[in-house]
Amino acid sequence: MTLIKSISGFRGTIGGKPAEGLTPIDIVKFAAAYITFLSEQNGQKKQKIVLGRDARISGEMVNNVIVGTLLGMGADVIDTGLSTTPTVEVAVTDLGADGGIILTASHNPMQWNALKLLNKNGEFISAADATRLLDIVEQGDFVFAEASKLGKYIKDDTTIQKHIDKVLQLPLVDVEAIRKAEFKVVIDGVNSTGGIVIPMLLEALGVKHVEKLYCEPTGIFHHDPEPLPENLEEISKLVLKKGADVGFVVDPDVDRLAIITEKGEMFGEEYTLVAVSDYVLKNKKGNTVSNLSSTRALRDITEKAGGEYFASAVGEVNVVKMMKDKNAVIGGEGNGGVIYPELHYGRDALVGIALFLTHLAKSNCKCSALRHTYPEYFISKNKIQLPSEVKIKDILDKIKVKYQKQPINTIDGVKIEFEKDWVHLRSSNTEPIIRIYSESDSIAKADNLSKKIISDIKDIIAGK
Repeated sequence: MTLIKSISGFRGTIGGKPAEGLTPIDIVKFAAAYITFLSEQNGQKKQKIVLGRDARISGEMVNNVIVGTLLGMGADVIDTGLSTTPTVEVAVTDLGADGGIILTASHNPMQWNALKLLNKNGEFISAADATRLLDIVEQGDFVFAEASKLGKYIKDDTTIQKHIDKVLQLPLVDVEAIRKAEFKVVIDGVNSTGGIVIPMLLEALGVKHVEKLYCEPTGIFHHDPEPLPENLEEISKLVLKKGADVGFVVDPDVDRLAIITEKGEMFGEEYTLVAVSDYVLKNKKGNTVSNLSSTRALRDITEKAGGEYFASAVGEVNVVKMMKDKNAVIGGEGNGGVIYPELHYGRDALVGIALFLTHLAKSNCKCSALRHTYPEYFISKNKIQLPSEVKIKDILDKIKVKYQKQPINTIDGVKIEFEKDWVHLRSSNTEPIIRIYSESDSIAKADNLSKKIISDIKDIIAGK
């Protein structure tokens, strides 16, 4: 059994002993601590919380425990049922709530679940806020409400449609252009809430030809739910078989978007954000943001459009903060996460699909041809395990010295630039591991760059 308590939330495998897995006892502690934390932040008033979940098989049990705990803490609960992470984020501000909880373990296998926690702006709580919340959990410093002050329970099944309506109302989403294009689309809902939401969105966008794969929200995932190429062979074949124009795949909570071309080939998870940003920048000059481990292609198209690109530390919270600081018109992460602030500050596959289809319709070309209009880069992902006695900070400091003549960014580990190549070294929070991401214009070059850095690290450890 596994239970992980970190600044990114609380997640674990269901069952086992308390504090070893994600059990009802642990869920009660986390939910109670969350209300205590919000009361500190928002004032000692009755808190109002929006709740939603993906379709994984433990969702109903976890939801019931969460509802009872929140009511017991005196908070009112607006339960949206089966939903998506971006839908709950939008609903928090729409409903004037004090916070929100999404029950999802994102791309983790079905035996996992988690609590994603939002502030009153419908955004993930910050690292500092999460640290305070963890303190409350450890101290057990929460008090349940008396009978006369229990919270109220409200069921709301309108939030998905309201989210879709907001997407359609965006000026850069051209429903008429999409309808006229008469796209044939294949979707993979990975047996979660994407199977509910994406067909609704496509119908609203005027897409009449939709082939569904794994759209029954059973929570029993027919393949690894992370939308990576090795998990998407079936939809790739189906796109070809049906003669579709494009395929879309989302993760269980619908904040990541993968695209398949009409040739059954991966558009590339890094290039979801690149393509959508390209369309936005063609219509609105401005800045963009992605994290340090995302492709340089976003920087290239941003500068070509007359904007400025900025790189944040890894993590959605960090991307959002920098987007606000730099007044970015679009941003996100290279895992298929599109953040479009005109709608809300959160990764959102729905807005990604709507903007991408508009872009594809107006480009008057095939999906594969659109992909080839962007700079071609390849990312290699590696890691090296260090001896337990070796300090990661010492290794990173020596790497900085070795490459001090190159441009270096140290806001999150060490990123070194080599003309149009780069390598990013990040330490693991839980293991003596350095993760190494590198990018070049060929996968062989990217692999060789990682191998060179790994060799440097081994030399440092050996004292050479």
